[in-house]
Parts: sequence; structure tokens; C-alpha cells
Amino acid sequence: MKKYFFQSLRLTLIMLVLLCVIYPLVVAFIARFSEGKGDGAAILENGKKIGYANIGQSFTRPEYFWGRPSSVGYNAAGSAGSNKGPSNADYLKEVNNRIDSLLKYNPGLKKNEIPADMVTASGSGLDPDISVAGARIQISRVAKARGISAEQLEELVDQATTPPFLNLFGPSRVNVLKLNRSLDNLSR
Repeated sequence: MKKYFFQSLRLTLIMLVLLCVIYPLVVAFIARFSEGKGDGAAILENGKKIGYANIGQSFTRPEYFWGRPSSVGYNAAGSAGSNKGPSNADYLKEVNNRIDSLLKYNPGLKKNEIPADMVTASGSGLDPDISVAGARIQISRVAKARGISAEQLEELVDQATTPPFLNLFGPSRVNVLKLNRSLDNLSR
């Protein structure tokens, strides 16, 4: 019995050092070679940090493209999904409210044209990207609110579209903060 106790204790201490000290240090070292040097991919404007490229933000004004809904209120300190399934009545009510809101603020839009990512939160609740279709359904609203032609906005969405990884994995996507930043620069 004593033999197993000491073996277990030794294994626990080794794993504790490995997973709580060595692994985090290796990850922090590797992160120093990433885009934000481990501090996130900050987007700066006139030297001021306006957000992060990899964390979604709330845009609700009609003159901006709206991002994917967040189950955590865009609070990066509390990343989480909603954990509610499609059979949950509260979840269905929330999704229907989002659909109604999109239909209200985007006249001419039909319910069957709304992409799923515009009414459902991502697993993290902080997804910074929307589908290209999600951006396109908002063009007429943003164009009207800004007094810009829809063609200009279509071109802006095309420029902001990131292709799938290696043009193979995943869908094309649009970073909402970068798109809205480009939109503000266009309006100046």
C-alpha cells in the first residue's frame, strides 16, 4: 500500500510541475512569436487601442455591420457558450427575437435569407467574424444609414473577406471590427 501511495504522490508532483509550470512557460514563450506577442492582436487607430481582432464586439447602431450574437455579452473575461440546445424553449425564444430584430432593422430581408451565425452565438460567445452572407444581408441597412452606395459596401465586404485556411479548411469569413473600421475610414 505504501508503495502505491508514494508512486501516486510522485506522479502527481511530476504532473503538477509539468502542467502547471513547464507547459504554461512553453506556451508563453511560443506566444511571443505570434502577431500580438502574446498580448492579443490589438487593432490601433491613431495610437489608441480600439479593440482586438480575435474578440467580438457589440455593434448595434444601424450604420455599422453587426457581429455574431454573444452568449456572454462580449465579455472576454467570461468566454463561454450558451449550452442551450435547439429544443430549449428559452433558447428558441432568444433566437426568434434575434430573427425579428434582423427583419425589423433590415427591411426587405426574408427570414430564410438569414444565416445561422447571425442569430446563434458561437461556442466561445466572442466570435469576431461573421459569414460573408451575414455581412451581405446588412449592406442595404448600412448603405441607407450612411448614405453610401450598396456597390461601395459590397466592395468593402469583398476586401474584408478572409478566405478559408489554405483555401481548404472552413468557410470564408469577415472580421466585423476590421470591416467597421474600414467603413469609418471610407466615410471620412
